Amino acid sequence: MQSLSIVIPVYNEEKTLLNLLNKVKKLDTICKLEVIIVNDGSTDKSQEIIDDNKSLYNEAIHLKKNSGKGKAVIEGIKNCNLDYILIQDADLEYDPNDIIIFLNENKKFNYDLIMGSRFIGSRRSVLHFWHMLGNKFITFLFNFLNNTTFTDIYCCYCMFKKNLIDVNNLKCNNWGQQAEILTYVVSKSSKIFEIGVNYHGRTYKEGKKIRYYDVFSVIYWMFSAKIKNFFI
Repeated sequence: MQSLSIVIPVYNEEKTLLNLLNKVKKLDTICKLEVIIVNDGSTDKSQEIIDDNKSLYNEAIHLKKNSGKGKAVIEGIKNCNLDYILIQDADLEYDPNDIIIFLNENKKFNYDLIMGSRFIGSRRSVLHFWHMLGNKFITFLFNFLNNTTFTDIYCCYCMFKKNLIDVNNLKCNNWGQQAEILTYVVSKSSKIFEIGVNYHGRTYKEGKKIRYYDVFSVIYWMFSAKIKNFFI
């Protein structure tokens, strides 16, 4: 049976958290599952929901103050014990049912990395034009630097072998971290696959957090990780 650690960074997600945890829990019927929640200093009822539903996860880490998604992911990865890791945002923009497709595909071919893509999926929210343009630019740049052909490097769903990442090399605490992780993982991967996923993006009124200026952080950490790769 495949084994998967799912890291769930949480910051003020009281509206969707319980629904998300119930959806993720269903995956334990098809794989050995480890669910690690990292509460990144939430000020709403997220911690109360976590404390009241201990049967839906394996471990909960509570950070005293909000330090950024990257920091939460790092703390989660430090505590992962199974063969594969996947990061799951708590806002339900991504459907955990799509993880079943990842696991089924991986069962047949044992990939090093499976990347999701919102641009080849069957259903997705209409994206803001400037968000899409920024995404295409950083995806093109990543592909150029790493000799890959991804269509969406900032799709949240990215499942990779745990032994391909040294958590001590991760330094980014913000949105640039996914580029940092992918750079390290891709450099050690020989079998990579991409799967279309469904996407139901939130509006800024609903709590969407990424902003246009985050693209500069992504570019910085993309180059930073690429350069460090030559020395590790």
